[in-house]
Amino acid sequence: MGRSRRTIPEELLLLALDPATGTTAQPQSLDLGLAGAQLVELALAGRIAPDGDRIAVVAPRPTGDPTLDCALELLRRRGAPVRAVHWIGGPRLGLRQTYLSHLERCGMVAAVPGQMCGVLPTTRYQATDTEISREIRSRLDSAIRTGVPPDPRTAALAALAHAVGLGKHLYPGNEGRSSRSRLRDLIRHDPMGGLVAHAVMDVQNGVAAQPRRSPAPAGRQPAPGGRVAPEPARGVPMQPRRGSMARVVAH
Repeated sequence: MGRSRRTIPEELLLLALDPATGTTAQPQSLDLGLAGAQLVELALAGRIAPDGDRIAVVAPRPTGDPTLDCALELLRRRGAPVRAVHWIGGPRLGLRQTYLSHLERCGMVAAVPGQMCGVLPTTRYQATDTEISREIRSRLDSAIRTGVPPDPRTAALAALAHAVGLGKHLYPGNEGRSSRSRLRDLIRHDPMGGLVAHAVMDVQNGVAAQPRRSPAPAGRQPAPGGRVAPEPARGVPMQPRRGSMARVVAH
């Protein structure tokens, strides 16, 4: 994968940066969105593909992007397709800071040190190339305004922006209500983006619906209450439920 093109995680983070405060909107859900955006980018690169509600590695060769390749290698090590909701809900410590630092190295944002309450050190980030941010926003605005089906990258970005709650940040107030609604509707234009966006929302809502089970094989006895006792999970182990998100300096 060439580095001349920005990745969806980078674009999602640039969308979330508040130019007035230098902080990111929806910081906790944004962490989930960045993990989901990595899946979409890997899918667009032909490295993974959806398998029902699971993600399967189809080409484990590196993309050339270190952060994406780390995610790809973790997926490969699973040895079996993993449910998108479990992958996105897994630990992602420092992912937002990793991308902020990358954008700083690329010259797209500048780190501005400061203090909270005059004591605690903080770091805020200001976009240095506002043309890039305007171009990203223009793509979303065009898809919302014209109703023309967007390209897969823009559709996936829109789906993730809606999933992490950036609608009110991008299109605030009552006047932005119709734009927020159309942003949500763009989720249907990219199957992978839709799968990942729904997984992000499920994690936020504490929903990790179990896959449908096959009829119980002969010989299995019902559990108390007349229900068949579930089999142990196979293939990919269940990720632990997220307790709290890691706090990063860009909060």
